[in-house]
Amino acid sequence: MKVLVVGQGGREHALVWKLSQSPMVEKVFCAPGNAGTAVDGENVDIGATNIDGLVKFAKAEKIGLTVVGPEAALVAGIVDAFEAAGLRIFGPSRLAAELEGSKVFAKDVLRQSTIPTAEAQVFSDAEAAEAYIADREEVALVVKADGLAAGKGVTVCANKSVALDAIRRIMRQKEFGDAGKRVIIEEKLDGEEASILALTDGSTIVPLETAQDHKAAFDEDRGPNTGGMGAYSPAPLITPALMDQIIGQILVPTVHAMKKRGRPFKGVLYAGVMITHQGPKVLEFNTRFGDPEAQPLLMRLKTDLAQLLVAIADGSLDALPPLEWDPRPAVCVVMASAGYPGDYEKGAVIRGLDDASRLSNVKVFHAGTELRGGQPVTSGGRVLGVTALGDNIGDAKLRAYQAVKCIRWDGAWCRHDISDKARKYSSGPDAGG
Repeated sequence: MKVLVVGQGGREHALVWKLSQSPMVEKVFCAPGNAGTAVDGENVDIGATNIDGLVKFAKAEKIGLTVVGPEAALVAGIVDAFEAAGLRIFGPSRLAAELEGSKVFAKDVLRQSTIPTAEAQVFSDAEAAEAYIADREEVALVVKADGLAAGKGVTVCANKSVALDAIRRIMRQKEFGDAGKRVIIEEKLDGEEASILALTDGSTIVPLETAQDHKAAFDEDRGPNTGGMGAYSPAPLITPALMDQIIGQILVPTVHAMKKRGRPFKGVLYAGVMITHQGPKVLEFNTRFGDPEAQPLLMRLKTDLAQLLVAIADGSLDALPPLEWDPRPAVCVVMASAGYPGDYEKGAVIRGLDDASRLSNVKVFHAGTELRGGQPVTSGGRVLGVTALGDNIGDAKLRAYQAVKCIRWDGAWCRHDISDKARKYSSGPDAGG
C-alpha cells in the first residue's frame, strides 16, 4: 500500500523512515516534508493543515494509510475529514485531540477522573490572573497558555515577577495569539519528568517504551523552554512498578474518560508525567508522537510500524502480538539554529551529513531543513535530530555526539548533556557518559 505522512519535522522524518521499512508499504509520501523525507520518501507540496488538499491527494493516489504528525492538523479535524471521505487515517478525532488543543479541557478531564495532577486555576482575564498571583505567597508557579503554542506556551516561574511577566506576554501582548485567550496557573511540581507514550484504538492500550525529553534550551536544564533539545529511551527513572502505576492511574482512566465523554481516543496518547514524592502526576497531554521522543523510540522499535498503525486505525489492536524492541538504548541530540527558541536565520547550507551517516548505528533525522539547489539548508529552529543506538546509554550518547561533530553550518549549536540524567540510575561499567 501507499502511505502518506503529514508534517515536516523530525518526528515525521522518523515516521517516513520507519514506515518505508515495512514489507506492507510500497511507497511513502510526506506532505510537505523536508530535505530528509525527500531521501527516505517522496515529498508532496501540500501544507499539514491544508486538509482539503490532503484529502484530494490521498484519494487520487489511493493512499492506504495516512499518518498525522503535527498537533495543529489533528486539532483542525484532519482525521474527521479523512474518515468522512472513506480514507484510513491514524490519529485522534478533532474532539479527542482537544486533550492537547486545550490545557483547560485536559485539566477538566484529569480533575473529573481523579487522575493525579497539579492544583490549578483557570483565567480568561489578565487582571484577575495578575491579582491571583499578587495575592499568593512567593512560591514557584507554572503559567500555561491554554492553546497550541509549539511547545513554548509554558513558563516555569521561580517568583511572582516572572509569573506576572508571563501573563503580560501571553494575555496582554498576545505572544501566542488566540492560544493565550485563557491561561492556567498551577503550582510547580517538583521531581523529574518522563514521556509516557501509549498506542490505543480506543479500547486496547499498548504502552511504548519509556523516553525522556530535554525541554530547556541549555545544559543542566537552564534557559527558556523549547520544543525539545534531545531525548533518550529507555528512561531508567521509570521502573516496571512505576510504569504499572502510570498505566493504572493515568492511561487507563484517561482513555475511559474520553470514551464516556463521547470522544473516543484513537492514536498516540502521550502523557508528560512528573515523578514526585507523592507519585506520578500528569503535567500535560499530547495527542501524537513526541518530537524528539519519536526519533529514539522508532530507532528501537522492531515491530512493523505500518501493521501496527493500520490495526489502530481499524480498531483491531488487540489482535496483534506484543511489541518487539531493540534492547539497546537510543539517544537523540537536536542541533538548532543560532537564536532558537527566539528569532533565528534560515538558509544556511548544512555540511557533513554524509560523514555522519557513515557512522554505524546512527541516523540523522531532518527537522527544520529544505532542499535548495539540491543542497540541504536550514529552514527551522530545530534543524536536525542526530540519533544513535548504543550498547548502553553512555555508548549511545558517545555515538550521537560523534555524529554531531561531523555536521556543521553557520550558527549550529546543541546541548551537550543529553541523556546525562540517566546516569544517576546506572552504576558499573555500563553507566557510561
